[in-house]
Amino acid sequence: MEFSKLGIHNDILDAISYMGFKNATPIQEQAIPEILGRHDLIACAQTGTGKTAAFVIPVLDLIMDHPSGETTTLILVPTRELAVQIDQQVQGIAYGLGIHSIAIYGGSDGDDWGQQKRALTQGADIVIATPGKLIAHLNLGYVKFDTIKYLILDEADRMLDIGFYDDILKIISFLPKERQTLMFSATMAPKIRTLASKILQKPHEINISMSKPAEGVLQAAYLCYENQKIDLINRLISGKPEYNSILIFCSTKKKVTELALSLKKNNLSVEPISSDLEQTEREKVLQAFKARRTRILVATDVLSRGIDIKEINLIINFDVPHDAEDYVHRVGRTARADATGVALTLINEKEMGKFHQIEKLIEREVIKIPLPEGMNEGPEWKVFKPRKDFKRKNFGKKIRPTEKKGTQKFSKRHGNNNHGRG
Repeated sequence: MEFSKLGIHNDILDAISYMGFKNATPIQEQAIPEILGRHDLIACAQTGTGKTAAFVIPVLDLIMDHPSGETTTLILVPTRELAVQIDQQVQGIAYGLGIHSIAIYGGSDGDDWGQQKRALTQGADIVIATPGKLIAHLNLGYVKFDTIKYLILDEADRMLDIGFYDDILKIISFLPKERQTLMFSATMAPKIRTLASKILQKPHEINISMSKPAEGVLQAAYLCYENQKIDLINRLISGKPEYNSILIFCSTKKKVTELALSLKKNNLSVEPISSDLEQTEREKVLQAFKARRTRILVATDVLSRGIDIKEINLIINFDVPHDAEDYVHRVGRTARADATGVALTLINEKEMGKFHQIEKLIEREVIKIPLPEGMNEGPEWKVFKPRKDFKRKNFGKKIRPTEKKGTQKFSKRHGNNNHGRG
């Protein structure tokens, strides 16, 4: 459906048309009318489906209908990267509309704090904030949110995973009870529904393509031992200039550093990014990657959600994600919108069970590619499944005197001595 059929202000239509958007994605097509109709909303949509614009566009429209010059919109997000991304999208669409926004997040310097304080006290129309940093401002007593009309929680599941549940409820205690609340999440876990029941009023619900990678992603995996992974990535990337934008995810900061150093030794254009970098450094690294001055970005999971970089054509999971849902978010960095991309995962012998859970979630078997010529063979694909008829024959069985000695040794060896049990 074209945006022009959704009842949006002409000035906003002109702005999104200038940005190259004509047709609404499914989440935008369903969410925009609900938001313009002033309904509370809980929407489940994976990354890359256009959900940021699904709430930015109608909220800007509502602000234009009732301009006040005060802070009317609060958007809570889990990471500073996502705060910056949404702020940029708001500014891109709102340019020329006289609507102002500011991103509030940690890791900034004193000048940023002063700028944030001025915006919070003088009234930016839209505040995009991470919960921890916003509470730091709220605790100082100068923030007044009595004019908030629209509250939006983006990546709500991620915020709860990080541990922001209590912070979210504390922030909401500063807001008017009469407001419109929108919750966007990539998953619909029970904890999301629990939070929704506390803060939403008779919400409408939207579910879009839950937990499935985009159709344009070519997914494949390599079975390898842990000590083969860095060599394998060097072989995969070297001599393949067609992959001009590569994002590699590692599970730890140490692995990010080691892999980036190895790739640099092969004269590849690469930068690491993790929480070890100051915020200004992280922004410089991201900008260089977006501008294609850096070909390869090696990152921790902090970037698996919350960045908007178009035309990433190769994603590599150095480690199998701990949670199956995170695989979808990592892979979602490529094949955005109608584009195509490749997502590769390196699987060691200990990670096969986790990857099998991913395959169950996405309801497809990911092809396993042989290691390149010249490398030693990796492990065989083995997923151990418990037998349905398996029973512990001795479970609940009385122990005969002749068995006590061995059982006591077993208990001692495994720490099963009931200490600390009620």
